Amino acid sequence: MSHSVDPQPTGCSGSPCDAQAPSRRAVRVRRVDETESLAELFEHCLPAFGGAYLRRIYTILDRAIGMGCPLTMSIAGPVTVSGQHQAWLIPLLEAGWIAYLSTTDAVCYHDGHRSLQGHTKDPIFEVPIFGDDAALRDERTIRVTDMAFDEDVLLDQDRFLTALLALEEFQHPMTGTELRYRLGAWFARQEQANGVPPGLLATCHRMAIPVFVGAPGDGSVFLNSMKLWAMREAGVIPRHGFLLDLHAEVFEACAYHRWGLFDNDPFALGTWILGGGVPKNYNLQPEPALGQILGLPDVRGYEFDVQIVTAPVTDGSLSSCPPAEAVTWGKVDKDTYVQSTESMQADYSMVMPFLVKALLENRKRYARRAEEIGLDATIKEDARAQGYLRPAEGYRLFSQRDSLTGKLLDAVRENGEWLLDSLQYPLPR
Repeated sequence: MSHSVDPQPTGCSGSPCDAQAPSRRAVRVRRVDETESLAELFEHCLPAFGGAYLRRIYTILDRAIGMGCPLTMSIAGPVTVSGQHQAWLIPLLEAGWIAYLSTTDAVCYHDGHRSLQGHTKDPIFEVPIFGDDAALRDERTIRVTDMAFDEDVLLDQDRFLTALLALEEFQHPMTGTELRYRLGAWFARQEQANGVPPGLLATCHRMAIPVFVGAPGDGSVFLNSMKLWAMREAGVIPRHGFLLDLHAEVFEACAYHRWGLFDNDPFALGTWILGGGVPKNYNLQPEPALGQILGLPDVRGYEFDVQIVTAPVTDGSLSSCPPAEAVTWGKVDKDTYVQSTESMQADYSMVMPFLVKALLENRKRYARRAEEIGLDATIKEDARAQGYLRPAEGYRLFSQRDSLTGKLLDAVRENGEWLLDSLQYPLPR
């Protein structure tokens, strides 16, 4: 069964109502026992209040995926230590819709715990949020909200990372995306050797999905590099050549944004933001970097922007600011944001399994229909089938980074006169 499309887009950029809609939108619902899929539930059984926010987010994602728009994804929060990456994030990545990720160093660090020697059988377990933390400390148990693991897991993770970062392949300057690509290959080997399911970095390595971390110094992967640096400085080891090239990493993110706008049909990008903080800002900054800083013409922000954050908009933080505020910076397209953006105040861990499941159910339904009548006929029947059924191997942007950053360097070179002029400012004497 093909699910219906609201004839009037319902996104309203953080407003709980459709006040800017050109005409009244009737409130019509369907009984939950008359729905046949999660998609129908989202569309017809969430008419108002917080549920309406969730309906609009689903509807916008359905439109973005259906038109074949590449999505970037920003994720703050401990998705790997909590197992959420295996529950819904990896299945989402394997659909081929996500161009790249922006996340935290901690997400990458905790991704390795389940494959460590001696810890492969359920190293992470549940504990009460409001339990006795002093007793946990005495037991050498470390807690992350309601997830916990033995301190030895942490210490062995450090040993594993230090051993990796001391390898010859890491002894040169590199972007953080290259670091995490290389780590993903080693995490995959470790997982295969110990018979555990693939983790996040291993999946991103296999699919060549770039993983950005805007604050690499604020996490334990980099702390283990600091350990080797300190040992070199103290004369304990003769060499440690690893160095993060942050300039090249930010430039790489800009190259991918430019690819989405100019090199890849439908020449638009969407973003899916889960939580705030540095991952959110890093995910939004390529547009001002390209247009404001590098001065390149015709650069646009995201056409689609959905975010699920816990911070209230009144706290004034970047974590809470809605897409409409990002429009004023140019990070979100000013001509489409009323219909194609939404911000919902919620804990994303409560809704992401249902959103991802609904979208993947849509994909399966289109795939079944294409087997019955052929892909072309399915697309003619419902144009969204083409976007949903784009190749599952994804965009493999990391494998294209040299050519894409080269194109961006050419554009910078052509804009040299403007850039030289931008260096001038009457500094005080």
